[in-house]
Amino acid sequence: MALVTRRRRTVPPSPLPQRDGVDPVRVRLPGAGSWATVRDHLAARLPAGSDVVDGMFDAGLIVGVDGRPVPADAPYVPGLFVWFHRELPAEVPVPFPLEIVYRDEHIVVADKPHFLATTPRGSHVTETALARLRRELDIPLLGAAHRLDRLTAGLVLFTVRPEERGAYQTLFRDRLIHKEYEAVAPHDPALVLPRTVRSRIVKERGVLAAREVEGEPNALSRVELLDHRADGLARYRLVPCTGQTHQLRVHMNALGVPVVGDPLYPEVTGPVPAGDFRRPLQLLARALEFTDPVTGARHRLHSGRTLTAWTSYEDWAADDRADDGRAPDGRTPEAPAGPARTAVHRPPPAPLAPGQ
Repeated sequence: MALVTRRRRTVPPSPLPQRDGVDPVRVRLPGAGSWATVRDHLAARLPAGSDVVDGMFDAGLIVGVDGRPVPADAPYVPGLFVWFHRELPAEVPVPFPLEIVYRDEHIVVADKPHFLATTPRGSHVTETALARLRRELDIPLLGAAHRLDRLTAGLVLFTVRPEERGAYQTLFRDRLIHKEYEAVAPHDPALVLPRTVRSRIVKERGVLAAREVEGEPNALSRVELLDHRADGLARYRLVPCTGQTHQLRVHMNALGVPVVGDPLYPEVTGPVPAGDFRRPLQLLARALEFTDPVTGARHRLHSGRTLTAWTSYEDWAADDRADDGRAPDGRTPEAPAGPARTAVHRPPPAPLAPGQ
């Protein structure tokens, strides 16, 4: 009996260069469909609408594998690839530096600030860590091996060579990398720590917050108390053993000590206007430790950032920027702050008595 091997589909390289560190959109026409032309398919598929699609065809912005404009009346061919750049709305610059912690010919480890997305997604495209690093380091093929939430600061691992990206992604998938986070949250003297929190977390599409449900645990987090003080705040070390969405934030909330500045847990607050960079979530990806799967080198890397609610709660909680336009940490933003956020601001909790 002859064995049938499935040939891996080869994706041709993009004929369009990046723009501001962002790749062009690639669309592959599906194998089945009733569309007569390429234009008909894109008009039905793209949320921009038929008028925008027609304008892109008229301007020659949709190209084929040879880089030449595809005519609007080009017949629909299953499997055909086309490329184009999206017209992106202006984004408010995130006014905090993106520091490089480690770099060699295989990887770049960056110390991401709060409010900066890791990779292009939704309304955050050019103002992302990946796009910034591609521009600043002139590495157009740079890719992210994993992702941090936009509101979380700290270490992110990027890969220089696309052919090696899978090896580094395997570190995270197979839990071969040790990650440590730091958080500022209320102090509860009745909470017995350290402990490992186990639960089942689900995150539904279109719902902002994840939630715990009954069932076999798929999320494990180690929680340790590092320090606490009289104003009711504490500093915690968090070690995720799995990688569910919002896992650490969900587990801290379940323990009754939600992370300071969290807009989703314990309750979802109103949206924050673009340009409002006040009161960042007090969660930091502090350390990464791993053996490089390509070079064999052992790495132990640390973020140099601090959590403002711990170093100066007054600065973190300040309702307004300084009179000279600077953020509480003294850095000058590249854009003015937006209107006041609608999220509820709470003072630090009063210290709890044992058993309270």
